[in-house]
Amino acid sequence: MANKTTKTKQKSLAADIVSSIETKLSEAGTASKKVKKSIEKSAEKLAKKLTRLMQKAEKKATKPTKSVDKKLKKDAAKAKKNAEKADKNAKRTAKKAATLATVSEAVESATTPNPSLADTNQTSTASPKPATSKSARPARPTTTSALPSTDDSTETV
Repeated sequence: MANKTTKTKQKSLAADIVSSIETKLSEAGTASKKVKKSIEKSAEKLAKKLTRLMQKAEKKATKPTKSVDKKLKKDAAKAKKNAEKADKNAKRTAKKAATLATVSEAVESATTPNPSLADTNQTSTASPKPATSKSARPARPTTTSALPSTDDSTETV
């Protein structure tokens, strides 16, 4: 069906070209049959070339809309993927925060003395016994060893 439309466009364009050239010729004088035939052939060739050019222009005009549509689809897919990643990261950080909260609660409960035990120790009249087991010993504080400085600016030359 596209061929029929292009052929009709070519014929109408050729007819327009022939009529405009013949009007110019009539102003100059009478033309022979050979001249009229050559004008018609040339007009048909010219019409074919012009319709090809017009079709290329139409294709170029429709191409950018296709590329814009592709770009929009690509951007939408990218946004969806980023949203999924953000959701996944939020879940991960929430899980880490919950884990850290439970660990900190456990550490706080282990370091704070139980008030009921503290009261019973103060009210007892017996003297406290020294702790002999290793597990009852208080933990040694960890210290960072002082590393020697690698600063050479204090050396004399």
